[in-house]
Amino acid sequence: MLSAKSLFQEILDHDESFRLFCSIAASGEAQGGWENGRIAALVPESERALAPKIARHGADEDKHGRIFHALLRKRGLTPVPVPPETDYTMLLERCGIGLAHDRLRRDEPLTVRDVIVYLAHSRVTEQRAAEQMAVLRTCFAGHPEVGKAVRVIADDEDDHLAYTHEELLRLAAAGHGRLIQRTLRACALTEIRVHRDVSLAVMARMGRILGWSRARSALLAAGIHAVYVYERLAGWHRMVTLNTPERRDPLGGPAAPAPEFA
Repeated sequence: MLSAKSLFQEILDHDESFRLFCSIAASGEAQGGWENGRIAALVPESERALAPKIARHGADEDKHGRIFHALLRKRGLTPVPVPPETDYTMLLERCGIGLAHDRLRRDEPLTVRDVIVYLAHSRVTEQRAAEQMAVLRTCFAGHPEVGKAVRVIADDEDDHLAYTHEELLRLAAAGHGRLIQRTLRACALTEIRVHRDVSLAVMARMGRILGWSRARSALLAAGIHAVYVYERLAGWHRMVTLNTPERRDPLGGPAAPAPEFA
């Protein structure tokens, strides 16, 4: 039976597929950590109160990268280069989603509009991350090798998603509602396309490593395309709605350490 649990279990059980999975994940988290760190340093004076939360977000992403590297080390594996077609973060940037790295490398303060672009990008991508980690938490929270890592990262992603809701609602109340909704919609429609393309590329690589049959690879590809069609027609709406989170100020403190992974 083909299921999310059986698919990930197969990837987990094979050193090379696990190596690729952790390498891709660690690279994306490291990029996110750098981006958030630069944004925290460049926020405009009117949004300086947001800087510690953005820095906390970046520290969490860095922590996640260390966790994935630690999982590799525990198995005696080293990271592999990330294939360009599987680099979700960089592909989003090339599509104009979020703040460009060239912009972040310049020591020029951001504008409030830039902050909204950053938060909208985070709102959409954290929705994806939180949903993916929720699936892994359901399937592998008790797994002896990856269970603790899954629980830590899933909890953090829930906090990151809540934080983006809270801050975007604050900015909407300050008069930026139309800009926020336009930006969220553009981000969501681009993200679902990039997510489809990256998913197809990752599954193709995993299929070659694990020796999947053409029929199985075709079935997985069809599933990815079906999800895209649903998201393009209606599913993207979940990425653009804003709701007051149950937990308020989720990034108001320092990042929780994960010494067992460091």
